[in-house]
Amino acid sequence: MTLLFYILNLINMKLYKTTLLFAFLVLFFLTACKKASNSSETMVQGTTTILVDESILPIVEDQVAVFESKYNAKIKLIPQSESACINSLTSGKAKIIVLARKLSEVERKVFNQSKIKPRETAFATDGIALITKKTTKDSLVELEAIIAFLNQKPSNVKGLVFDNPNSSTVSYLKNKANLSTMPTKNIYSFETSNEVIKYVAENDGMVGVIGINWVMQPSAVTEKYIAKISILKVKNSNAQNYFYPTQDNIAAADYALARDLYIINCQGGTGLGMGFASFLAGEIGQRIVLKSGLVPITMPGRKIRIIN
Repeated sequence: MTLLFYILNLINMKLYKTTLLFAFLVLFFLTACKKASNSSETMVQGTTTILVDESILPIVEDQVAVFESKYNAKIKLIPQSESACINSLTSGKAKIIVLARKLSEVERKVFNQSKIKPRETAFATDGIALITKKTTKDSLVELEAIIAFLNQKPSNVKGLVFDNPNSSTVSYLKNKANLSTMPTKNIYSFETSNEVIKYVAENDGMVGVIGINWVMQPSAVTEKYIAKISILKVKNSNAQNYFYPTQDNIAAADYALARDLYIINCQGGTGLGMGFASFLAGEIGQRIVLKSGLVPITMPGRKIRIIN
């Protein structure tokens, strides 16, 4: 009797252990499947984060809004300075960024060492706008005067106001003036383009330096200040006329401060980065660029229906 009890008890223990092991495996499998389902990302579905040069944020926000409305995707945009975007990308903290330039050769070497090939896709041509308070008498400025001011030489420019000391607008004009570092005399910087527009609207004689998209599509915060500022016409050193940063002038290469916009993807696979880049460069993305007032890289086609 004792032996029979011992055998039954042994069988029950084995059944208990087997059942417990089976339950654990089922739970592990379901959890793994759930995680895989939640983390699944394709070119048109899933979630991702993109760092954006703050000076070109409005056009990227427009693109994301339409992309999310068409696909089961969620893209979180984080506006930062150009320098911060690059640092996050090269350190591996970010995989997708949107800039107003390509990566430099020095920056590419960082990825070459890791055997990663960044995918750079151009999707628009932007213009850097020079703005002043509307009561300012001067409506024209020569690029040479801006460069002379940055080199601390005699100039009719009294002061420049930038969105951020590490922004793409700073690096763009710094390259134009062949400077390794920016001077500090009569040069001011804030954190955002909104602050630049507000400051220029309230102060005489200052020239603000911002992406033209911020003027064409002002935020709710700065909309009341747009009526108080004017956009300056700019003359290149080898040009005869002054030009506004209009769509036509940028497309014709008449405006002196134009630059191409790029999405840079280092995901290394077919994720949302590739899907969003294809969207930007595709028919819908290029139409959004055209409607925004910037210049698309590829002009969208028009279908004409002829009715007899």
